[in-house]
Amino acid sequence: MKILLIWPNSPAELMEGGDLEAISEPIALEYLAAGAQLDGHQVKILDLRLHPTDLDMTLNEFAPDVIGVTAYSMHILSALKICLRAKQLLPGCHTVVGGHHATLLPEDFFEPQIDFIVCGEGVRPFRVLLTSLENNRENPAIAGVWTRRDGTFVNGGPPSVFLIDELPLPDRSLVAADRQAYFIDWMRPVALVRTSVGCPYRCTFCSLWKIMEGQYIMRNIDAVVQEIAGVQEEFVFLIDDEAFINGPRMLKLAQALKAAGVYKRYFAYCRVDTMVRQPGVLAAWRDIGLERLFMGVDAISEKNLLEYNKKIKIAQIETAFKLAADMGIKIFAQFVVNTDFTQREFKQLRHFIEHNRIEYPSFTVLTPIPGTQLLNNFDNVTELQPNGRPNWDLFDCQNVVVKTSLPKEEFKREYVNLYHSFAGVYQQFRRGVNRMAVN
Repeated sequence: MKILLIWPNSPAELMEGGDLEAISEPIALEYLAAGAQLDGHQVKILDLRLHPTDLDMTLNEFAPDVIGVTAYSMHILSALKICLRAKQLLPGCHTVVGGHHATLLPEDFFEPQIDFIVCGEGVRPFRVLLTSLENNRENPAIAGVWTRRDGTFVNGGPPSVFLIDELPLPDRSLVAADRQAYFIDWMRPVALVRTSVGCPYRCTFCSLWKIMEGQYIMRNIDAVVQEIAGVQEEFVFLIDDEAFINGPRMLKLAQALKAAGVYKRYFAYCRVDTMVRQPGVLAAWRDIGLERLFMGVDAISEKNLLEYNKKIKIAQIETAFKLAADMGIKIFAQFVVNTDFTQREFKQLRHFIEHNRIEYPSFTVLTPIPGTQLLNNFDNVTELQPNGRPNWDLFDCQNVVVKTSLPKEEFKREYVNLYHSFAGVYQQFRRGVNRMAVN
């Protein structure tokens, strides 16, 4: 069969943080494609972030039997429109949706233009689904999949056990023509690699642990080395939910990459307390090319740290910055701006960043995303669709979707001013790293 996998675009697709922008490769679709090709299917990937006007042309020219769309919360309405258009142009095609939001709130896809909803890890159930469709079984009961039957959706049971080392390597060749366009700020082009899945922590604003039901699953080290060695890009972003939690394992991976002669320029996530607890592991990664860490500082007050269940102290945050500076590792520091901020808290945040000489601060608005304690219901959501569901277009962690202590427009001005306050810092940082890249 012919399979078209689509990454949707959305009004907030370009992530902005000062000068930072990013469009990263659609690695979830590359995994799905690799699995489908193992069973002999012909697969095409369409990235609508880069080709926003190509949907109709691709549907007409490729004429897929199955359309698969992945979606974060901010993509929901776009994904529904894509599937509706697919049904209009190709009434006989099957539409499948999956991803984070489908796993946590599948009911947002209980619509006539959707045939199947995949929850959790998608490669295995998607392969089973394709085999069923190829054998003309259009209403299969598949673990982890919702199926539309007679206008209602039926659950095929809980997802199967996630066996990470059974996943095929993502097929990056399917986006070969687009690879130069995938970037994170000055890292151009950049490839994504995942060495583990899940997070053992329980931050109240984050749903990553919920998606994996609290599991932390690590890939085989040799398989990771093989994958990174085969990546053509110089820059590699480790997209583990929390890469360095298991220090001994990550030290072994660094040593294995070094022994194999694999050197890249790495960017990765790292918790504050992980940096403080095992600087030697980070130093080993610096020696094989780690240049930058995405560090979720998130809060600068004991009140917010407790509210977010971060399990760290202010002193640890400052220690982590010093350790990174001593090692020559750049920090991309993420702060969550609570909707109860007043002008005082905005001022304190700016002062904290200036006092600690944070090179690259970035900000998100505290958002009640699916799977978190903040979204047990929609009572506090102020941005709704006519059907009473949240306006998912705005759930990009940059828009305000709940009530704020300050008047809403004033809060938004203060939030935008955070970025304006550090415009010079962003420019200086970019000039510095660009010189480093040239040298």
